[in-house]
Amino acid sequence: MKGKLNLYYDEEGDFLEFHIGDFTEGYFRNLGKGIFERVDRKTNKVSGVAIMGFKKRTEGPKDVSVPLPMDIQLSS
Repeated sequence: MKGKLNLYYDEEGDFLEFHIGDFTEGYFRNLGKGIFERVDRKTNKVSGVAIMGFKKRTEGPKDVSVPLPMDIQLSS
């Protein structure tokens, strides 16, 4: 994946999404336990990750670690 890392957090829904590069048409594939991967409809490649209940998974201001059931490769 190349491009800018984009983050979006919806506090009311407690939903965190991040994706790489420009926003493209796609869909979410449920990986279980409130984790979703965003798939680019044209290339069928994973372009991001979404986490439901993100704030509930953390216990205050600290480094956040959320296990993801997938490998992510970031490049510059």
